[in-house]
Amino acid sequence: MYPEHPGHAPVERAVEVHHPTPITPAAVTPAPLIPVQPHGVPTVASVVLPDGRVVTGYAMSPVQPEPVAAKPPVSRAAVNVALGGVGFLAVCGGLLLLTAFITALTALITQLITLAAVIFGGWIAVQVFSASSHKGGNTFNIRKAVFKRNHFNG
Repeated sequence: MYPEHPGHAPVERAVEVHHPTPITPAAVTPAPLIPVQPHGVPTVASVVLPDGRVVTGYAMSPVQPEPVAAKPPVSRAAVNVALGGVGFLAVCGGLLLLTAFITALTALITQLITLAAVIFGGWIAVQVFSASSHKGGNTFNIRKAVFKRNHFNG
């Protein structure tokens, strides 16, 4: 655990190997709550490390990785992006049609206002120029008139 002092020689340690004693099946009474290993009792392995320590433990089989699920030919992100693009194009098409409709409606209203102005102006022109040729109404010829104190004497 602590490093050795560099001025001293390394201490030789005795190597101890522990061998577990297997339990005989007659002495064991199976309990229902204890899980039972399917392969029986595994073998115990001891390893001597280069510094003289002994490590004892059960040998374990390497963990097998889970099989990788087959990837779909098209990722979900690509499908979502494509669907978003289709929706965006549908909205843009609708906005384009709405813009075209508003433009056509504006042009129609402008033409109706212009037509009304032309018709109304033509009617006024007819009224003005036909008044000189029209001799209807009351005509007053005043020959001699005398105004005295704001009274008309004719």
